[in-house]
Amino acid sequence: MGSSVLFLVLLLMPLFTPYGGSQVEANPVVKVAPDQHVFRGETVTLTCDIQGGGNDTRWTYSWYKDGSVIPNSAERVYNITFNVSDRAEYSCEAKRSDFSAAVTLTVSDLPRSTLTVTPDRPVFTGETVTLKCVIETYSDWRYEWYKGRYSVMLQSSDRYAVNRDTLTIRRVITSDQDQYWCRGQRDERPNSSQSSSAVYLTVKDLPRSSLTVTPDSPVFTGETVTLKCVTETHSNWTRRNDQTYGRRYDWTYYQTPEWTYYQTPEWRYDWTYYQTYEWRYEWYKDSVMLQSSDRYTVNRDTLTIRGVITSDQGQYWCRGRRDKRPNSSHSSSAVYLTVIERPKAVVKVSPDERVFRGETVTLTCDIQRAGDIQWTYSWFKDGSVIRDVTERLYSITSVSDRAEYSCRGERSDSQRSDTSAAVTLTVSDLKPKPELTSDSAGAALTGNTVTLICRMNPATGWDFYWYKHTLNSETKTQTNSYRVKIDSVSDGGQYWCRAGRGKPVYYTQYSDALWVNVTVSPKAVVTVRPDERVFRGETVALRCDIKWGGDTEWTYRWEREGTNYQHNSISTQEWTISSVKDFHSGKYSCRGQMGTQHSQRSDAVTLTVSAEAQAAVRVSPQPWLTEGDSVTLICEVTGSSTGWTFSWFRDDDRLSDSSRGAGGSYTLSPAALQHTGVYTCRAERGRPAYYTKNSSTQTLWITGVSPSVSLVVTPNRSQHFSSDSLSLSCEDQRNSAGWTVRRYTDRNTEGCSKQTGSTCRIVSLSTSDSGVYWCQSESGEKRHPLNITVHNGDVILESSVDPVIEGDTLTLHCLHRSTNPSILRADFYKDGSLVQNQTTGEMSITTVSKSHEGFYYCKTERGESLHSWISVRVSEGQISVSSILSFLLAACPYLLSTVVLLFKCYRARVPSAEDQSQYAVTEETST
Repeated sequence: MGSSVLFLVLLLMPLFTPYGGSQVEANPVVKVAPDQHVFRGETVTLTCDIQGGGNDTRWTYSWYKDGSVIPNSAERVYNITFNVSDRAEYSCEAKRSDFSAAVTLTVSDLPRSTLTVTPDRPVFTGETVTLKCVIETYSDWRYEWYKGRYSVMLQSSDRYAVNRDTLTIRRVITSDQDQYWCRGQRDERPNSSQSSSAVYLTVKDLPRSSLTVTPDSPVFTGETVTLKCVTETHSNWTRRNDQTYGRRYDWTYYQTPEWTYYQTPEWRYDWTYYQTYEWRYEWYKDSVMLQSSDRYTVNRDTLTIRGVITSDQGQYWCRGRRDKRPNSSHSSSAVYLTVIERPKAVVKVSPDERVFRGETVTLTCDIQRAGDIQWTYSWFKDGSVIRDVTERLYSITSVSDRAEYSCRGERSDSQRSDTSAAVTLTVSDLKPKPELTSDSAGAALTGNTVTLICRMNPATGWDFYWYKHTLNSETKTQTNSYRVKIDSVSDGGQYWCRAGRGKPVYYTQYSDALWVNVTVSPKAVVTVRPDERVFRGETVALRCDIKWGGDTEWTYRWEREGTNYQHNSISTQEWTISSVKDFHSGKYSCRGQMGTQHSQRSDAVTLTVSAEAQAAVRVSPQPWLTEGDSVTLICEVTGSSTGWTFSWFRDDDRLSDSSRGAGGSYTLSPAALQHTGVYTCRAERGRPAYYTKNSSTQTLWITGVSPSVSLVVTPNRSQHFSSDSLSLSCEDQRNSAGWTVRRYTDRNTEGCSKQTGSTCRIVSLSTSDSGVYWCQSESGEKRHPLNITVHNGDVILESSVDPVIEGDTLTLHCLHRSTNPSILRADFYKDGSLVQNQTTGEMSITTVSKSHEGFYYCKTERGESLHSWISVRVSEGQISVSSILSFLLAACPYLLSTVVLLFKCYRARVPSAEDQSQYAVTEETST
């Protein structure tokens, strides 16, 4: 379309000022923005500018179009948007001025865009299409590409490449069929071009090829195979909107050398036709192109393979090629050609090649390695064709004579299998009799089964019939064995069998009767050594006993939680497990096997495997003793009590008389000072011997009746506050030299860290200083052990470390770490029960007796002391010499000489007053 020219004439009209009648000469001028040359669709701004009007703003304006006043246009500025129909003359007038000079505006069309497509339409799937956008004038264009009814702008992608004025579509697919258009954009005027006319891109699928094979696959080696490639000659009728039509009336017919199409007033319908003689054919096997050779002949659309061999097996496909578009067809679907050796027929006979007169025989012609080929069959008897028999199965009823039979399969005139080898049918006149036997050599045991075997010769194709006690009822099986469940003695007795085969059934004679004897099955019993509860690493023996005539005829089967174990030895009944592990835990049972018969299963015994055994030692009555007392140490194995012997140790050395405690109890009576020490025990059992872990330690503390060496504690109490100081000294009435303070803490024996002579000083006590302290000579003698405890709390229980004589007063003090005298109230407890509540912080027992033994502690508002064990013992009282003499003289004057003798003995036995033991209270602390 050409440009339109619009002339705007702006007339100068004389204006007279209304003020004073004077005439003012002022010229209006029309100014145009952006330019007098505008394009259709642009907006133009007209300004009426008064030349020579000074700063006078009292102008009124009028705008005219084709000489007529434009309503509502009294402003100095007037905006106009030009379309194709906007062709007119415009002018302006201002009162008090003349008409303006005329201004000419030229309105042109936007630059035209033209879209071209390469190659010519239609295009075919897989091709590359190039669309080019040509704009006639101006430069520096940016191009925009659009597709479809909804004008979707296209961007570069995997298949769309936008390069300035060119859009390239790679590997076209059917969804690319649609309308396309373009336009240009630029920064300067004109800012855009016109949109190009839409071009409809028609995408057609490539012609399809199909492949046929003659004869059908599989083919046999040596045959000739023909493959034919057929390429379709036309596509469907299609409308532009992709709807399919088959009606052609009311259409206009057009034809070109390459295309034929029909067109209606609204739509165009294409019908593509390809001349078949234009195609050249390519043949492929497993992706390799085939060429003509000695065995491969390519004749346009036909590939012929002569003398097929197994290597010709594979996938074949074809496609067409031509010089014009479309250059190729689709590749055909691949056809797999299976090549097999010529199959061989085999005759199968049912029931057997040896038959009896009157039986029915079925012959089957089996074509081996033939897949799903449909065959017809030919049968031969003694080399001659049997007429009217073409089925795979051939039945001979009431066979009477000997003959040879063979067969062959036929697929077509040129395809046959090899003829089978002949089979010979042998006919016997004698009716057979089966033999009935049992798998049980001796008597059958209840709870077992007996298998009866009915033997036939020949053995093929028979069903078997079984009879129990009488011939009136029968049981049928397809095998020649029959299992009889022996639930009771009544299941014994006579059994028979016979066989039958074919339709109608041909029966044999009955077998001879077989007698089955039945005996009640014995029950097995399992015993375990050393015990049903054992420890990891022990050796365990399980024995299976069966009360029967003799054990040597049995073999044994063991079961553990459903898992069967067959013992390796036939002659032994024991199963030995060396060094048992945790996984050996479980329930074990056994049964005996004698031929095919087995005993009743034993009751299960539970074997429990625990972690390594641990010995434990305890003392009775208590570990704090006075010389001459009796004490018993008892050793036990935790969780087990069967079959153990025990060994005893003192200070890690095995006791020379350890064997007297082998039963688990080791008694010291009377206890002597040298028995003081740390005792442990250990248990063992089995062969080879299994040893437990050593027990925890048990210390025995034995004090002399009147010790010659005393351990003096300062301050004189058994409980002490942490951070306090403590002094311990060994004092010998004769000579304290050679004695040192030793202690036993946390299972370790050690000396005092700060020892001066026979005195040990601890400047700042800690809880780790708690333990038993004693005096020890250079030769290792231990004297006067005392229990010392150190407490981190604020309260301790105070009593003298020295023994309290029975009948004396026992005084207990509740001491606070703080010496604040206001804290005096204290509760005193014995064995967990409140015994006294004192406001003085002190408790007294005026006359101590044996009943006062127990654990004592005190409690205040500041805290609670540790518990201490108060032990009361009766010491030997001193006997008056004069009392003994008066008694003896009054009772029997004749015994004077005896009294003198007793007196001397008494003097020899009773110690001096300073060494006499006293009734002692021993304090033992527990934490």
